[in-house]
Formats: sequence, C-alpha cells, structure tokens
Amino acid sequence: MNFLRLVAGLAGLLLAGLGSASAADYPVRPVRWIVGYPAGGAADIVARIMGQWLSERLGQSVIVENKSGAGTNIATQAVIAAPPDGHTLLWVSPANAINATLYDALPFNFLRDTMPVAGLVRFLLVLEVNPKLPVSTVAELIAYAKANPGRLSMASFGVGTTSHLAGELFKTMTGVSMVHVPYRGSAPAVTDLIAGQTHVMFDNLTSSLAQIRSGAVRVLAMTTQEQSNILPGIPALAETLPGFEASGWSGIVAPRGTPPEIVARLHREVAAGLANPNIRARLVEVGSTVMPMAPAEFGAFMAAETEKWGKVVKSSGAKAE
Repeated sequence: MNFLRLVAGLAGLLLAGLGSASAADYPVRPVRWIVGYPAGGAADIVARIMGQWLSERLGQSVIVENKSGAGTNIATQAVIAAPPDGHTLLWVSPANAINATLYDALPFNFLRDTMPVAGLVRFLLVLEVNPKLPVSTVAELIAYAKANPGRLSMASFGVGTTSHLAGELFKTMTGVSMVHVPYRGSAPAVTDLIAGQTHVMFDNLTSSLAQIRSGAVRVLAMTTQEQSNILPGIPALAETLPGFEASGWSGIVAPRGTPPEIVARLHREVAAGLANPNIRARLVEVGSTVMPMAPAEFGAFMAAETEKWGKVVKSSGAKAE
C-alpha cells in the first residue's frame, strides 16, 4: 500500500511538473482566437488589431477565426469544448450575457464554463434614423413615435443583440411602439435604414461611422454616458431619458481549467496593448474606447451584464429565432 501511495505521489509530482513546464513555455503553437461575428465588422476589426499585437508579444501567431452563427453560441461552444491550454480563446460580447436568458436551453453555462482573461474595449452605440424622418432630437422621435404608434420600424443586427435590446430598453422607458426588424448583421440593417425600408436603429458607432459622416443617416444621440471625440456635440440619450445606458463591450475568455499562469500572461500582454499609445489610437479611430479589466474584475462585470440584460429580455418577451 505504501508503495502504491509512493507511485501515485510521484505521478502527481510529474504531472504537476509537466503542467508548470507547459505554462512556462506557453504558447507552443499558434493561438486561435474565435470571434462569433463575420469578418469586416466592429468585433473583427478590433480583434485583428489586438491579434497582431498579441502575436508580436507572444512569439506565436494569433489567428482570428470568424465562426458566426446562432447568436455567437457556435463560437462559444467551440471554445468551451477546446483543451484548456490557452491555445483557444473566445471573443466575448454582450451577446454572451444576453444568450443566457434569450435561449431556453444551451449546452453550456457561459459564466461557469469559461475563465475571464481581460476586458478589451467598449463600443459606443448611436441612436440613428433615416434622414427623411422628420425628427432631429430624441424628444422629437419619442413624440413622433407616440403620435404614430406601430408605424415606425426599428432595425437591429439580430434578435437578442445589443442593437435589438437597446431598442427594447428604449421602448420600455418611453412607452413607444415600434416594429422590430432583425437583420443578419449591421451592414444590411444600415443599408435598409438608408434606403428608407426601416426608420430607426441602434448601431455600433464603428459600423455606422462612414454613413454618419456622409449624411446617409442622422444621429440623434449616443447611448453611453460619455460623448465621443469622433462625433463631438452629439448628446447622450440619458440627457432625455435619465438612467439609459447601453453599449457594446468585448473581452477575452478561455475554457474553464486554463492554468492561472497562462491567464495571467495573456492578461498582462492585453493590458500592455491597451496601454500602448499607437494601439489606443487605432482603437479610437474605429469608434471604440479601451476597457482594461483584470480577470476577476471582468468576471464580475460579465455577471452584472448577464443579470442586467436578462431582465430586459424577460420584460420584452424576446425569444431566439
């Protein structure tokens, strides 16, 4: 019996040593960073900026892999099922917090099955309208919508997205009635907004910036408390609706069980990137603001977002398609 215990103990020490060596040598091959959104969107742009930085810092390629579908659940499940060795990471966003309530049953529990690594950026949202709509302020939009109940259509880049639920929160807080029209992504939604097929939309500033600057859409407000240097003078929606706040955000998580040493290394390199003036400038150029958070802080933030948006999902009656 003593011999068996000795063998077991030696085996445990050997495995621990291998684990430490693995963490010390990390990464030993290219890192896959899975993004649950199509190429070319705000998430993809920021991921590629940060992916290039991480590649240089880690000494291995960080490959951004777009795996869209099922409201980011396909990407999430792929990462959760991956070996917890730091070589497969997940881009996370409000969709991950929203899906916990939006879907009746998921094959995973996002908060339980992942390990927070770092916060990345916050995406400012804008409330925009077709320029032909006879409104120039949030107050005028509310008045017009109340005078024309159910006649305005509200585009979004998908059921259960931040775009959709920001609109639902707006409808709840104002009592207006607008018909939700979901699209598969921001680009087609903005295209139809410009064409007058829809009237109102909450969109990422990053995705609509070119159309805003050209005058193809009219911005009424920012949906965050802070204003953007890119669009100075645009008021916060909370100035008309006190307490209103909705924004996109992003971060990185790894599969549950990833060694703490690897999580710490990843966080350290992400934090260095977000503090780098050149990287920060590139992120600001695409309409985002840095949101540096340590793993524990980011974990608490995601839990709070899950609770917040869960309430909006329930009150709106939104269901996954």
